[in-house]
Amino acid sequence: MSRFVVGITGSSGIIYGLRLVEVLSSFGHEVHVILSEEAKLVSADECLSEDKLMNLLKKISSYVYSEHDFTAPIASSSYLVDGTIVIPCTLKTLGEIANSIQSTLITRAALNSLRLRRPLIVVVRETPLSTLDIVNMLKISLSGGVVMPASPAFYSKPQSIQDLVDFIVGKILDVLGVENNLYKRWEGLKSTQGTSLCDRFYESISS
Repeated sequence: MSRFVVGITGSSGIIYGLRLVEVLSSFGHEVHVILSEEAKLVSADECLSEDKLMNLLKKISSYVYSEHDFTAPIASSSYLVDGTIVIPCTLKTLGEIANSIQSTLITRAALNSLRLRRPLIVVVRETPLSTLDIVNMLKISLSGGVVMPASPAFYSKPQSIQDLVDFIVGKILDVLGVENNLYKRWEGLKSTQGTSLCDRFYESISS
């Protein structure tokens, strides 16, 4: 069993973080979740109310912390973890990690992983990106972190929103070295199974 930290910040795409926590826990891993105050607000608008969100996280994770709880074990680099994932990652959080600003437990945990050369993955969902955002991504990459934009592929012929979410979660697990079959892997231009997204979008025009 491995131990992971998942930081959920106030960017759109809260479902990515929840699904990652759910999958890691279902695989038997110990999952420490840090939830930002802004994430609660965004979740209430696009995902779950705060009460439902907290109840769900308590069921699918090992521990849940406030972003201001610096007394948590994961605030210390001596509390070893096997990886930290910030998902979704706001540009504010991205900038703080890139510049070693430890204003929250999320950025503290992320920087702990960089300091110990443990996996750090930041899942940025924002678009477009400014030059400063890209520079911050470069700084994290140069420090050993992995920048993973939430950019699902369509070659797998996704049939649902969950298929798109699972593609990103599966890619994260790949980076962490966690075996999974959450998404269909590329096998070349030979697959004819399934209905493509364009078939469904433009059926009336192409028929």
